[in-house]
Amino acid sequence: MIAILIGLVIGIGLPMQTSINSRLRAALGSPFLASLVSFGIGTIFLAVMTLIDHRGLLISGSLISAQPFWLWLGGLLGVIYLTGNIILFPKLGSVQTVIFPVLGQILAGLVIDDLGLFYSPVSQLTLVRGLGALLVLFGVMVTVAGNSWMERITGQAGLETVSNETPKTAHLMVWRLFGVLAGILSATQTAVNGHLGEVLGSKIQAAYVSFLIGTLTLIVIVLVVRPTLQFQRDNGHTPWWMWLGGILGALFVLGNVYLVPIIGTGFAVIIVLIGLMIGSLLIDQFGWLASEKNPVTLLQIGGLLIMIVGVMVIRIL
Repeated sequence: MIAILIGLVIGIGLPMQTSINSRLRAALGSPFLASLVSFGIGTIFLAVMTLIDHRGLLISGSLISAQPFWLWLGGLLGVIYLTGNIILFPKLGSVQTVIFPVLGQILAGLVIDDLGLFYSPVSQLTLVRGLGALLVLFGVMVTVAGNSWMERITGQAGLETVSNETPKTAHLMVWRLFGVLAGILSATQTAVNGHLGEVLGSKIQAAYVSFLIGTLTLIVIVLVVRPTLQFQRDNGHTPWWMWLGGILGALFVLGNVYLVPIIGTGFAVIIVLIGLMIGSLLIDQFGWLASEKNPVTLLQIGGLLIMIVGVMVIRIL
């Protein structure tokens, strides 16, 4: 039960991190600089926690060479997933940018658990678990896209809205497949970091190593891309909370490192997804973090309940 609560909490924090990083991106004028700052702050936070945990900040070369190479790629996979979402948003629109990576996460999580990949606890993929996963995915689609579907059915959505959500391009299917791949990499990161925590004997140190590798990757990207820093203020000031995205991201990775050995990759991914949907609805309902208020509808609550039923099917039946 504690593991499920942790999954829900870190999931709720994920859309908050996204909103915070979006504000940081607007202030710095570059998504890559915003990602680098966010990862950097998260790395410093986890480095301090690692030292408090009486762990070293460096990993011995003998340990690195003795382990499979993929064990150290969690941070890199996280950067690819983050960058992938930045690329997908203008290509697919907000709805599909959520749905297709989620599809990849659920599929990869179930396969990883079924085959025990990356030393994840084995949980056989049965017909019932598959149906539960489909319910979760359907619930995500209803929660994210249900309102726009209803508007189109009732004729309230104009052609401009439809065009923005599903841009017509010959390469649309390629971007959708890329979204699924990004979700697969995200689930893989969850499994890899979970095993890294077991190898290092410290979940905090594992989260730190993952964030450090992600930060180093972003430094290379920034050096290659050389984005222009254009620091902007709103009415002469910037909100203090826009620097907290890295800390929320660090706690998210740390939570996943804790969850995987206990409940497996697939179930961890699904629980976090439910938390993510809850957090997104809370931000919309109350306009947190300077977001525009968008009252939650009964249809969205119904989608969330469908997700919960799917989880019960996976976990109980």
